[in-house]
Amino acid sequence: MRKVKWPSRKKLDAMIKKLDNTEGTVHLSEDATPLEHFRWELCQRLVAYMYKHGLKQKEMAKKLGVDEPQMSRILHHRIDKVSTDKLLRMVQILDPHIKLRVG
Repeated sequence: MRKVKWPSRKKLDAMIKKLDNTEGTVHLSEDATPLEHFRWELCQRLVAYMYKHGLKQKEMAKKLGVDEPQMSRILHHRIDKVSTDKLLRMVQILDPHIKLRVG
């Protein structure tokens, strides 16, 4: 049986500190508005495209003309400071023939 070597206390503390400063993905609340659902779905399309095409966050940012920190926020649905129009333009860059429906 192989012996497992645990990280040092110093390394564990550094990892915990890094995780404390990390923001996770925002999920929709149960009472989300139709607009919030729509914006969340746009972000999901960006995430799906990135994974489907094996792109890194940096590559997605370059492709969409945004900086990497903003791309990270968008991919984690932290979009309170991103307009719906901007999200739509990003999705249309990736799929110019996309058809959107309301309702």
